[in-house]
Amino acid sequence: MAGETITRAHLSEAVYQEVGLSRNESADLVESVLDEMIGALVRGEMVKISSFGSFSVRQKGKRIGRNPKTGEEVPILPRRVLVFRPSHVLKNRINRDSGD
Repeated sequence: MAGETITRAHLSEAVYQEVGLSRNESADLVESVLDEMIGALVRGEMVKISSFGSFSVRQKGKRIGRNPKTGEEVPILPRRVLVFRPSHVLKNRINRDSGD
């Protein structure tokens, strides 16, 4: 499955296959989970998924950057960025299953 992207439709289909809800109920469940995660992140809360990792929002301050093409200094405005930290379980599984 290298190079393939997992979409909401893939997740909904997986819930449909595993749990046995209808396709519409599975899609609604996936949307509800994602909406809950988004809401928590917007409120500044951390989202932890056991054996997977944690998502958080970090505030980055204003700084001076440089246009790589012209070398001109440009201000980079403060912003919030999404940070994902994988769990040790996930890291170990990726390394174990990488086949290298």
